[in-house]
Amino acid sequence: MAKEFKYRGKSISELQNMSIQDLAKLLPARQRRTLTRGLTENQKKLINKINKYKEKGIKKPLKTHCRSMIVLPSMVGLTFGIYNGKSFETVTIIEEMIGHRLGEFSQTRKKVVHSSPGIGATKSSAAASVK
Repeated sequence: MAKEFKYRGKSISELQNMSIQDLAKLLPARQRRTLTRGLTENQKKLINKINKYKEKGIKKPLKTHCRSMIVLPSMVGLTFGIYNGKSFETVTIIEEMIGHRLGEFSQTRKKVVHSSPGIGATKSSAAASVK
C-alpha cells in the first residue's frame, strides 16, 4: 500500500487549492521570501504558460530557462525541459520536489572524466615503444 504524500501535514490536493501566500507560509525561509516579495516577470510568464498547457492538455515538455522558479503544487505531474546552459534536460515534477527550485534538477556541470595519459606524460610512458 502506497503511503500518501504529505508536505508539512497537508495533502497534495490541499496544497493545490491554497493561494501562493498561504503556501509560502509552509515553505522554508528562502522560498518564502521569494514568494512574498513577488515573482519576477519570467516566473509569471512561466506560470501563465503552465496554465495554458494544463487547459489544452499538452503532454510535450514545457521548455524553460527559468531555473530559479520554485516548484509549486500546480506543477506536479508536468514535464519540463530545463535549460542547463547547453541543452534542455527533461524533468518530470513529482510531489517530493515541492519547494525546491527547477535548476536543482538540471545540473550545469558534467562529471570530469580523464582519459589515459599521453605519450611522454610520465617517465614510464616515455620509455614505451610507439607502434
